[in-house]
Amino acid sequence: MSGHTEAGVDPPSGVRMTLRSYRRFVVVVWSFLPLVVTHARDRRRFLIFGRSRDITEADRRRRAEYLLEQLLFLGPTFIKIGQILSTRPDVLPPVYITVLSQLQDRVPPDPWAEVRPLVEADLGPIDETFDEFDTEPISGASLGQVYTAVVDGQQVAVKVRRPGIVGRVEADLRVVQTLLPLILRVAPPGQAFTMENLADEFETTIREELDYAHEAEMLTAVGENFADDPNVKIPRALSAYSTGRVLTMEYVDGVKIDDVDAIDGMGLDREALVRRLEETYIDMIIDHGLFQADPHPGNIAIQPDGTIVFYDFGVTGRLDARTREKLFDFYVAVASDDVETVIDMFVELGALDPGVDREWMREVFELVFESLRGGGVEVYEVRQIVSEFQGTLYEFPLRLPQNLALIVRVSTVLEGVCRTLDDDFDFIAVVNDYVREQGQNEENVRALADRFGQNVGEVVSGIVGTPVGIDDVLTDLDRESVTVEVDLVERNESLDRFASRVVWGLLFAAGALSTTVLLAFSDVLAAEVTAVGTAVVGLFFARAMRRRSRGLSVKPQFTRQSMRQRDE
Repeated sequence: MSGHTEAGVDPPSGVRMTLRSYRRFVVVVWSFLPLVVTHARDRRRFLIFGRSRDITEADRRRRAEYLLEQLLFLGPTFIKIGQILSTRPDVLPPVYITVLSQLQDRVPPDPWAEVRPLVEADLGPIDETFDEFDTEPISGASLGQVYTAVVDGQQVAVKVRRPGIVGRVEADLRVVQTLLPLILRVAPPGQAFTMENLADEFETTIREELDYAHEAEMLTAVGENFADDPNVKIPRALSAYSTGRVLTMEYVDGVKIDDVDAIDGMGLDREALVRRLEETYIDMIIDHGLFQADPHPGNIAIQPDGTIVFYDFGVTGRLDARTREKLFDFYVAVASDDVETVIDMFVELGALDPGVDREWMREVFELVFESLRGGGVEVYEVRQIVSEFQGTLYEFPLRLPQNLALIVRVSTVLEGVCRTLDDDFDFIAVVNDYVREQGQNEENVRALADRFGQNVGEVVSGIVGTPVGIDDVLTDLDRESVTVEVDLVERNESLDRFASRVVWGLLFAAGALSTTVLLAFSDVLAAEVTAVGTAVVGLFFARAMRRRSRGLSVKPQFTRQSMRQRDE
């Protein structure tokens, strides 16, 4: 774990914190010791010697329930750990996922007498800062609690970090840091990366949740992304009344999204509602690259006109442009039942070891996609693939990076929320609609670019002058079945000619592609200027191609060892 701190979160230190960490270490180890001993006996019945034991599904469920009890007993930090684990099928078997999904992040509120000094230390006297302030919290979680108030004539929600919570979390983080190396030693080799990454993810997310200045920034950023969408509402943060420990924001009322009776009472179409919810999250992830990473029912509300309200941006995910592009390609591959591309996307996203046995992985994914071939992608339910997929996730070398782990967390929690409102909800259908919409918006440009891309490939192939059948030779070379001797004759002149062809060819290809795109966007003037420049470059390119190239002499030699390998 990195051990860094976020702005607005100043963890205590010194002898007092050290003693507190030691005490927590003893409590944590004692709580989990029975579970550790039980798992050790699975390998050797008498710890040091003996046969392994057969574990039934009932045994796993009892252990999962014991783990749930201990996480609740250990408090806020470990409740958060359990919530993250409940969305990570690559770390725990399915039965643990099911049991830990019951974890709730609700604890009794701290007394107002303890909370008031914190608010006044950051914002000034309550009576002078606020027009009104209701001292009874409207919601409470393990890290903070929310009150309603009125400031400058506007109703607001005031989120206050629990007094002393930073010290408690810091002590627990030190315990996790101490235990992590021991856990990694006994973890299956394929899970070491994932578990270490999970620890980093946990530290980052819990520090973000403790830093209300960070949450205010996220509220503003996501609010700007959806400023023109009348179906989405993000509360506005009031920076003049917010600090790292106190967040004052616009009060936006709504019905919890899992309150089915209330939503029906408002006369809303639940099926359309959940589709819009999923579409909004796809926009956050793919289009904006900034998304709320904790979409449990308490953080999403519905207004009478169907507007979706998002609360609590303490945990957010960010994706760079490359990751978003690869995710889009992944969605397309899933929708088109393209197993090979799905594997490629897993590897390119860093979620799968590049050295994995692709044949074996292909068989695994084929088992998952087999159910799709009967009824088609459009009618397949997410729950079906999850139930089939989870049994193998725990075993094969999946290694989710932090940003993808947050997406898994969002997808898992959101799927449960959607199915509360619509049992027949089909997430893949929403993805397909999104893919088709993007395809229609960019159809002309993509088609032109794809067609020209094929031509560019042919041009580059011609520039390099690759002989027919060279791919087979390169394959043999990769397998160490061939050796190549290269003689450079008149080296400088030959390489200069080769470089000249490559440079002029690439400039010509770039100019032609730019002209094509500008025409697609109806920018005729710019396209004409670019076309003239491209024509000039084309003349130089043609001239370079007419000059003879000599000096590269290649003689493949097949070794006796390679011939024996071929015969075998």
